[in-house]
Amino acid sequence: MRKDQFRFTTDPNPHVARGREIVKKYPEVRELMGPYPLSALYILVWTAIQVAIALYLGLNDLSWGWVLLASFLIGAIMNHGLFAMMHEAAHDLIVKGKNNNRILGIICNLAQGFPSAIGFRTFHIIHHAHMSEYDYDADMAFHKEAQWVGRSPFRKIIWFLGFLAVEAVRPMRLKKGSLIDLWLIINFVAVIAFNTLIYWWGGPQALGYLLLSTFFAVGLHPVGARWIQEHYLFKEDQETYSYYGILNKINFNIGYHNEHHDLFKVPWIHLPKLKAMAPEFYDELYAHQSWTKLLLRFIFDKNLTLYSRIVRPSTKGYEV
Repeated sequence: MRKDQFRFTTDPNPHVARGREIVKKYPEVRELMGPYPLSALYILVWTAIQVAIALYLGLNDLSWGWVLLASFLIGAIMNHGLFAMMHEAAHDLIVKGKNNNRILGIICNLAQGFPSAIGFRTFHIIHHAHMSEYDYDADMAFHKEAQWVGRSPFRKIIWFLGFLAVEAVRPMRLKKGSLIDLWLIINFVAVIAFNTLIYWWGGPQALGYLLLSTFFAVGLHPVGARWIQEHYLFKEDQETYSYYGILNKINFNIGYHNEHHDLFKVPWIHLPKLKAMAPEFYDELYAHQSWTKLLLRFIFDKNLTLYSRIVRPSTKGYEV
């Protein structure tokens, strides 16, 4: 397959212009910007709930069937919420100071069992500045990845099941962004140490619950459909999509993706206010109402593939 099987455009990132238009028309939107410290409390509460469930399963020596069920029904949603908070930390939207937000991002990782906060922070910021640029956007599939998955429902399911690994290796192809630094090492050591404690306290079921929760949170699960929701093409000329379903209530409005890209300094708590403040910019855009419906559609609709993305020429510089 040729590189041009992505939908090619030379148009600039649409969020830059739309964000400027919104600020110009509604200058009061600036009041919504800046850190939201209460997010730190949510991180601690979500983490505590996950640890409590993990220890309950482990200390009571419940069967792996119960572990699997709890991971799918509860843990995936909780750990997806922690991904949403990790995303806030990546944008320094929890407290003041980059290092303080790095620490909070790492805390998000503890109940997830996989050290990803620092790597995500690095490559997500580049994603914003280089959205849909193949050389720099880790959100876009490898060509070989897209070719292998193709239109097959079975291979799409396999891809979802392995998406945790896919996310880990995609940054390796990028031309910008450091893969290893001191903070990444701290992130890795902290999560491995926490995993060790969980295993020591609660045994394999406890640790298994946390790891499986993350496995489902980014994979074959309704919340895993968010990775498709954000930038896969469901309308010919629309590059980014929001989700306005009920799971936003417990996943910190992570579905408000158009709003987030337009004004990424607005924290999660205020994204619905942004949409309500500037309805003419959002009401006509295609949006998803159900992650479950989206998941099934992507798997079984042969017109939707990993190539169902817009790609634009790569540019220099990535300050945002």
